[in-house]
Amino acid sequence: MHNNYWELKQSPFGNSIDPKQFFNSSTHEEGLARLGFLVEQQRSLGLLLGPRGCGKSLLLEVLARDLRKAGHCVCQVNLLGMGAHELLWSIANQFSLFPRTDDSTLHLWRLITDQLVTNYYQQLSTVILLDDADEATGDTLLQVVRIAKQETTPQSRTSIILSAEAKRLNLLGSHLLDLAELRIDLEPWSTRDTEDYLRQATISGDRTGTLFDAEATQTLHALSGGVPRRINQLAKLCLLAGAGQELPRVDSATVENVFHELDVRA
Repeated sequence: MHNNYWELKQSPFGNSIDPKQFFNSSTHEEGLARLGFLVEQQRSLGLLLGPRGCGKSLLLEVLARDLRKAGHCVCQVNLLGMGAHELLWSIANQFSLFPRTDDSTLHLWRLITDQLVTNYYQQLSTVILLDDADEATGDTLLQVVRIAKQETTPQSRTSIILSAEAKRLNLLGSHLLDLAELRIDLEPWSTRDTEDYLRQATISGDRTGTLFDAEATQTLHALSGGVPRRINQLAKLCLLAGAGQELPRVDSATVENVFHELDVRA
């Protein structure tokens, strides 16, 4: 296997959203800090925006892990194709309220709002992380608006964070956009970020250098546009190709060939 060729215990470029594989790039470090500020200041609604593949979902995973360690009540839901009733059921379930599948929307809503009030009086902050909000239905987003507007009463200490593609921001609707108190935009990685990521990901044993030479790193960054998911995909395929050619390190020509032959652009 190519991992053995490169003396790697496992693939350094996995596909899973695993906080253990999180690389704290400059843009992600700033984004995480600003999200933490939103929660600490008990702001009601924040937006995490960026192009597809920029690491929004992974950043939410890291944030959720850190918030739980700090004692916050955290709920995570991916809104892709999710209906309004399903959203409320998922939130109630993550609050350990034991909802039934045949519970009415009204009953689920009461369960959730009662829990938010309970959290308030127990001085427990609640953070609801909603990924792919731009893929949700209008009825689902309306329920998010209702929860966010609970912040207008003293019985709430809830922060909601929505992630979406910046170019699809209008799909969230004017109600949510008007309620948003903080906007966080994730930018593509810089060349330095890409260099550091490749170096960190491929360190193994006594080797401290990257498996990509300097020109290959520059080429990979340019072809990927600095988008983390594309960098990850292309780097993984380059290691496979480099092992097949028995290269000492991945060079620029290999990166270009892999990119054009396998069309790693989506």
